[in-house]
Amino acid sequence: MIDSKSSERDHSEKPVPTFSHPALAQSDRGAPDIPSGGSVIDAGRSFLAICILLFIASTIATGTICLTMAQMGEVPMAGGWSMSTAWTSLCGGSWFAAAAAFLGMWALMTMAMMLPSLTPVLWRLRASAARAGATRPDLFAALTGCAYLLVWSALGLAIFAGGALLLEAALRWPLLARAVPLAAGVVVIAAGLFQMSQWKLAMLAHCSRVAGQGAGAAAAIRRGLRLGLSCCASCAGLTTLLLVGGVMDLRAMAILALAITAERLAPAGGRVARATGGLMLGAGAVQLARALWLL
Repeated sequence: MIDSKSSERDHSEKPVPTFSHPALAQSDRGAPDIPSGGSVIDAGRSFLAICILLFIASTIATGTICLTMAQMGEVPMAGGWSMSTAWTSLCGGSWFAAAAAFLGMWALMTMAMMLPSLTPVLWRLRASAARAGATRPDLFAALTGCAYLLVWSALGLAIFAGGALLLEAALRWPLLARAVPLAAGVVVIAAGLFQMSQWKLAMLAHCSRVAGQGAGAAAAIRRGLRLGLSCCASCAGLTTLLLVGGVMDLRAMAILALAITAERLAPAGGRVARATGGLMLGAGAVQLARALWLL
């Protein structure tokens, strides 16, 4: 004869394993597409492994492209500064080919810099889609990530157009070229002030929230577009600093990637953003003073 009370007690005391990765653990509770603790671990590990592989691949590709572009030299300008050949159509090539090459580099760079902070958000979106009844929550997360990257790519296209126009204008008008270092110092100071503003903090908080409802492909794309717009706005100051410091500078990319990740994942992300803004103010002041000295 089986003691039913003993059986129930043994069953209730058996621990159920949960996925314990610190970046993803919060979103596993209550997801209906995960029937057991073992499935939680498998799903989380697979998702994290894919993100890590994408991060490694994009980082290696970005580094390779930047090193290749560095070997091609830069375009010297009046005033003692220079611009990367990324803004030019090389060897008689078309501007369409130049824009496509820049966009490819920009997309890879975006993946390398944003994936560390984007991964937990995509995981929470995946879990949210599963709770809403999505049959393929991984596809939902992938569509969200693609839409997110599309927004950043659109920004990259606008940046390429602006950089190419600046290069052509600086080559045509030396007086304008001499004023660029001075303008760069002002721009960095403005970016630092933005980094310390309440609007920046509001956009930063929005980047970490899961917004919207629905579990279909259209809902995934809408979420990705909204998330991309919020993150582009939030990163406006840091993106500006990257452009001023050199879009092909691997050290600048690494430092800004750490800053972006820290301000999104650290418990005191707002303080990190303000500290980064303070450093940008100092760098802008130094740049401005140097430009005034060389005039």
